[in-house]
Amino acid sequence: MRRTGPVLRVGRFLALPLHARALLWGGIYLLLLAALAALTLTVGGMGIPLARIPAVLAGGGEATEAFVLERLRGPRLAVAACTGAALGVAGALFQTVTRNPLGSPDVIGLGAGAGAGAAVAALLLPGVLPVPLGALGGAALAMAVVALATGTGLRHPRRLIVAGIGVAAMAQAFTQYVIAALGRDEASLLASYLYGSLNARSWEHAATIAAVLVLAVPCATALSGRIAVNEMGDELADGLGASAAATRVGAIALSVVLSAAAVGVAGPIAFVSLTAPQIARRTTGVPGPNLAVSALVGALLLAAADLAVQRFPAADGLPVGIVTMALGGVYLGCLLIREWRRGVL
Repeated sequence: MRRTGPVLRVGRFLALPLHARALLWGGIYLLLLAALAALTLTVGGMGIPLARIPAVLAGGGEATEAFVLERLRGPRLAVAACTGAALGVAGALFQTVTRNPLGSPDVIGLGAGAGAGAAVAALLLPGVLPVPLGALGGAALAMAVVALATGTGLRHPRRLIVAGIGVAAMAQAFTQYVIAALGRDEASLLASYLYGSLNARSWEHAATIAAVLVLAVPCATALSGRIAVNEMGDELADGLGASAAATRVGAIALSVVLSAAAVGVAGPIAFVSLTAPQIARRTTGVPGPNLAVSALVGALLLAAADLAVQRFPAADGLPVGIVTMALGGVYLGCLLIREWRRGVL
């Protein structure tokens, strides 16, 4: 018989296999994330001394230190970590159930739809509809159009991706038309949002994305066993009672919810949902969605990108989404070279 590793059981209905390599890399990513958080809070002219952070967190710091933690850097750091985690989990779910390592919710038009909704809110309905709500509405409308265009909802990944590419192209064209036709001062502010930005984020934004994570991640975890079975093929999954179509729809729906929540608090941040699951799977060597490690990698990537736009002169003032695009481009370039050397391409 095949030996299995240790299993973490949560109640009677949820059993999570534990892999030593995944636990090791998860610990490494967690330590790196903690180091990035410390750097975010300590570096710079208004940084909090490292030795003072525990006291400030306990509410005993000076007024300036409390202001930096509570208003300037703390909320931004929390939003970056939670948004990155949401995108990492969303990408892991999407890539696993579609069996497409280069797939992500961005591919099916969610980010482009959010950009179009943000353009409508900022330029066509200024002061009437908040930009984040406009972005969420645009993302929801894009997903509805994609689901209708496939003729089968979210059941068939190939149709979903093809329809999503078409919807994304139309949404991007609409966004560019609105910006070019109106040319208002708000367009410059909108441009920052369209690339993804963590400027002026508050604890309300952090609470919003954290609440979505608390609700969605347990659902994704409960679904992970069925997702792992689906990787062996639809026929086998159906034969084992995993219901491939229902599992795929549930996973994609959760992926869309997590991505839409991320868009609502930070704008359409590119490439995190694409690269985080890939890095998680390649480092751990564990099949399946790798939800926990993907979440940690996503949080690490976005926190690192945000630290770069705050502290590195070359990236100073840039929307954080531009840095994640650069990181994603570098990763895809390295992946392309690696696959070419292996003779795969």
